Amino acid sequence: MNNRKTVIISNDALVTEDYEYLCTKPLFKQLMAEGSWVKTLKTVYPSITYCCHASMITGCYPDKTHLYNNEVDEFGNKDWTWERHHNRAKTLIDAAKEAGKTVANVFWPVLGQDPNIDWNIPEYWSQSPEDPICDAFARMGTSSQVIEEIVKPNLYYIEGHQRQHPYCDEFVFACARDMILKYKPDLLVVHPAGIDGKRHSCGLFNEYVTEQLDYTYYWIEKIVRALKEIGEWENTDLILTSDHGQMNMIRRANPNLLLVNNGFMNVDESGKVTSMKAYVKPVGASAQIFLTDKSEENRAAVEKLFTDAAKSNLYGFERCYTAKEAAEEEHLAGDFDFVLETDGYTTFGPGVTGDYFTPYDLTDYRLGKATHGYLPDRGPQPSMLCVGPSFRKGVVLERHPTVDMAATIAHINGWSLLCDGTPITEILK
Repeated sequence: MNNRKTVIISNDALVTEDYEYLCTKPLFKQLMAEGSWVKTLKTVYPSITYCCHASMITGCYPDKTHLYNNEVDEFGNKDWTWERHHNRAKTLIDAAKEAGKTVANVFWPVLGQDPNIDWNIPEYWSQSPEDPICDAFARMGTSSQVIEEIVKPNLYYIEGHQRQHPYCDEFVFACARDMILKYKPDLLVVHPAGIDGKRHSCGLFNEYVTEQLDYTYYWIEKIVRALKEIGEWENTDLILTSDHGQMNMIRRANPNLLLVNNGFMNVDESGKVTSMKAYVKPVGASAQIFLTDKSEENRAAVEKLFTDAAKSNLYGFERCYTAKEAAEEEHLAGDFDFVLETDGYTTFGPGVTGDYFTPYDLTDYRLGKATHGYLPDRGPQPSMLCVGPSFRKGVVLERHPTVDMAATIAHINGWSLLCDGTPITEILK
């Protein structure tokens, strides 16, 4: 076991292609020269943020984390899987605490109410206009100390525009910087999402995303400066990584209408669902089907409906996986019964009335000009740069599974973490 510090920054939806532009910046070019680069990471299925981050922090696939959507399962319920209890696997945070280390978090998903985090600002936000953000953070486990010392001094960044970028990322990085300066945590995990937000609203590659990359570089510089200010830069392993890529979409489909039109779901004149034998839960560019009638007759009928629809190439999805197939082929398991995979340019919505195909919808991250949630080998890929005393200089690897990150960090620090991933020894000194 060593006394090195570890900082993990997951820049949501940053992809390999972005590195060419980032390397025009002096500090980033220097980091690339001093570290090891895994050009592409094979993320997990579905490639959705909370699912990915649960696997990244545990080194386990969704069949062990039980994280397979940002949202909880219920039909029409938009509550998210905010809290630590939604993740059933051991995390790097748990392993660090077992080793007597201090831990801080700013906006890493699925870490609300985590008892092993010393200084915690989990990803969460006000649930209504009448819900003060400090009260919201407190519900998710942010201590009064952190609220007073970290949150309130930086609150002006997001007041009036929570979940809007670049304001939210400015808040996230400012809090992370101040935690470094004040608490000097042994392990710090940070999750900015501005790049992801711009891609959802504007598309995959454009001047708006490039502007967000400028912001991201500026904020990474702040983190490096903070580590230097406390005299820990030379003693810190910095991991700059990402969870998934995105692909441009041209339309959204509402596969619940297949259930409505074939008698598996009933909707009254006001658009309210009155009964159902199954429902579809969107996951961006995939969707999960849940049977409420578990009879074998209903299961077979729903499977035939969606399998035939996939074969027809008319409904926006190219395959209907059974739960068994998803588990065997993609390490994806959960309480769903089937999974629909996009045709490559269609994302999925929850609609039960109206047209089957509709234009993209910028009010919902799943339905924007670009999105994710599809199979992990599709589209531009996430990437990982590792810099610090534990890592070799100038090593470039083509591809590794995203679950290898946690295994590598645990290996470096001598922490106990049983996971699906394996340490990337080629990048280690």
